[in-house]
Amino acid sequence: MTAILSLQPVDRARHLQGQVVWCVAWLGCTLAGLLMRPSPIGHATHTQLGLPPCPSVVLFHRPCPGCGLTTSWTHLLHGDLAASLHDHPFGPLLYLFFTLGTVMAAYGIAKKKVVDTNTKPMNVALVALMVAFLGFGFWRFSNTTYSYLDANYTMRLR
Repeated sequence: MTAILSLQPVDRARHLQGQVVWCVAWLGCTLAGLLMRPSPIGHATHTQLGLPPCPSVVLFHRPCPGCGLTTSWTHLLHGDLAASLHDHPFGPLLYLFFTLGTVMAAYGIAKKKVVDTNTKPMNVALVALMVAFLGFGFWRFSNTTYSYLDANYTMRLR
């Protein structure tokens, strides 16, 4: 049986650059989530970072597959698991995977080993996660019966 992940020794520190970037990205996302306030409408927290509103919401008044992830992570980081799951059911799971990946990457950096993710079990797991995520997004897009635009969101567009 092949392991999902393995650590391979490296002779040059530059081979660990991807893992350093991964750790810095996790730290940035975590700090941003701690500093932001979760949006009360369940999505659009990312606009506090100066990012534009979701094009799917603006054009179709329907959520994209990722709508609510930033809000979900922000709720999770503020200790509200129920709100996190409500805003996006994949939010806590994806943050957990991101955090576990960060722990593995940091361990690899400390041991001067690169995390090898190019395994069949990892590829199967990633494809399964992607299919489930996009399937949920399609289902939510097609079954949303109310507009994702509200007065507060619309005001931010101006």
